[in-house]
Amino acid sequence: MLYAIVAEDVPGSLDKRLATRPAHVERLKALLAEGRLILAGPHPTIDAEDPGPAGFSGSLIVAEFASRELALAWASEDPYVKAGVYAKVTVKPFKKALP
Repeated sequence: MLYAIVAEDVPGSLDKRLATRPAHVERLKALLAEGRLILAGPHPTIDAEDPGPAGFSGSLIVAEFASRELALAWASEDPYVKAGVYAKVTVKPFKKALP
């Protein structure tokens, strides 16, 4: 089943986010290689493709997992969680309707 992993950043965590990004992206690339990643990306704090020093307010990942428990376990091991970038992570079942 698909799960949406919705994360909210700790305010002022841009430096931690940038330092930890390579490890975060490597985990996403592993999901992609397994054919389980649907989409992933950050939420810019401002209405801009590159928010610069305004940074990001969080992230969205939609990926396939065998269960919610496995999705939660995967999310809890994210480098952004371990580095203190994310203040809150929510994992919900997701049903793709379109396209």
